[in-house]
Amino acid sequence: MIYKTFAFLSILVFSLTSLFAQGDELKGWHLQGASSKRPGTSIDDVYKNILKNKPGYECIVAVIDGGVDINHEDLKQNIWINPKEIPGNGIDDDHNGYIDDMHGWNFIGNAKGENVHYDTYESTRTLGMLKKKYAALKPESITKENQSEYNKYLEMAKDIDTKKKAAEDQWQELKRNETILFQVLDAVKKELGSLSLSKVSIEKVDTNKSMYVNIGVKILKQILEEQPRINSFDQINNSIREEYSAPREELESKFLYQLNTEYDSRKIVGDHYEDVTEKYYGNNDVKGPDAMHGTHVSGIIAAVRGNGIGMDGIDGNAKIMALRVVPDGDERDKDIANAIHYAVDNGARVINMSFGKGESPYKKTVDEAVEYAEKHDVLLVHAAGNAAENNDITPSFPISVLDHHGLFAHKRAKNWLEIGALSFTMDEDMIASFSNFGKKNVDIFSPGVRIYSTIPENKYEYLDGTSMASPVTAGVAALIRSYYPKLSAKQIKKALMENGASISTKLIKPGTQEKVLLSELCKSGSYINAYKALEAASKMKGTQTFTGILIKQASPESNSKPKA
Repeated sequence: MIYKTFAFLSILVFSLTSLFAQGDELKGWHLQGASSKRPGTSIDDVYKNILKNKPGYECIVAVIDGGVDINHEDLKQNIWINPKEIPGNGIDDDHNGYIDDMHGWNFIGNAKGENVHYDTYESTRTLGMLKKKYAALKPESITKENQSEYNKYLEMAKDIDTKKKAAEDQWQELKRNETILFQVLDAVKKELGSLSLSKVSIEKVDTNKSMYVNIGVKILKQILEEQPRINSFDQINNSIREEYSAPREELESKFLYQLNTEYDSRKIVGDHYEDVTEKYYGNNDVKGPDAMHGTHVSGIIAAVRGNGIGMDGIDGNAKIMALRVVPDGDERDKDIANAIHYAVDNGARVINMSFGKGESPYKKTVDEAVEYAEKHDVLLVHAAGNAAENNDITPSFPISVLDHHGLFAHKRAKNWLEIGALSFTMDEDMIASFSNFGKKNVDIFSPGVRIYSTIPENKYEYLDGTSMASPVTAGVAALIRSYYPKLSAKQIKKALMENGASISTKLIKPGTQEKVLLSELCKSGSYINAYKALEAASKMKGTQTFTGILIKQASPESNSKPKA
């Protein structure tokens, strides 16, 4: 059994060595221009050549996500502060229905300060409703008019039960492999005795003592070959725990919450969930129990530029409004709609939405909020999704196509940008292998692999996803709104869509081995180029009236390159 596990352990060793070797060679690549030979946004060149010494305006960017660490060292200076609210007095000073909403609002919490961490998938919720209707009925009692729905219930129940069991089995396998890994390393540690861990000491170990020692030596040799500075078992053991904790927690959340029809997160929120008109629930804890994703997204947009710490955001004039609606599970349509309304009503000019799901049972409610944002000239930027799927065939909700018809077809929101993810190489692998795509329903691509940004507790990390590509685009859009504030959301979308960069090389379509042109993967046939977009924006005549807070000095040049 232990030899069967060795192949898995070898893969883990590769992950461990990568974990120790987080180099800076890709730090800030998404800000760089063509000279870097990477498909970056050319933000660095924008600040050097177009915006140098040019005053800009504050731009509020709403981040609808899982929470934001508003006290992060590289973000707190650029967090939105509600000017009409007095902090901590327990009073709704601005009479907007939300008490002490100083930096945004949390729609998945309650007035006691309790917060939703985990939630179900939409499919699980659908099954839960069907289960209440059909679980106690005998098959022969199902009427003809209900037969189709009953069959759907049976199929869904089988599918979700299968996925739930698979998650439990994988969790058990992870637990077993982690235990074995610690055992083989401990076996070598005992053989070393008082000797310190090194390549020299490992060579002295008798590998014939046991299978555990034999495999442990092989693993340690590989680690020490890749990372010679490692000199203790504690370093390795801590990395193993870190490497296992995330996938184990992910699997636990699946079978305990996401795929569990008995779990109801709304008992925590305490709202009347079926009432989609209800708005005033939640609390002002915009960080919540897990703010990693939202903090990373926020840093991409608005981390303080040129302060010599961490990394640089794209728009130095952006102020992040934190709106928490995304749990560990599927976000809910009611919360999304309320967050969009809140953002619009409180001055956001750009809204980033790095989330998505396969179903939208209250889509009309979300559509109404999208139209509300369009009416008030707010740009919505949405991540296309990470399933390597065609969004023209399989939507990732919310979407820009609205349910009600226009003159000839379904109306499409004109204030919406749908973003796919780029990797960091200018070759056939330029499109991120996980990214969704769509000639009709994905607008443009943007950097989304190995993006270095802020995470909670004053830390930083590289993350991948269309979740990262979306705020790169939102940041560029906010930058345009900062310096050309009279341009409408539609004009900014036009500047970005018509002034992207392209590539003649055929690219691997995600999820396949097929090679296609970029124009087959998105509507614009291009990826974000801030330099060209800013140049185009400077020549446009604004259509909006605007009064805002002027920032006298343009943001400093980038701190994206590694420090000496």
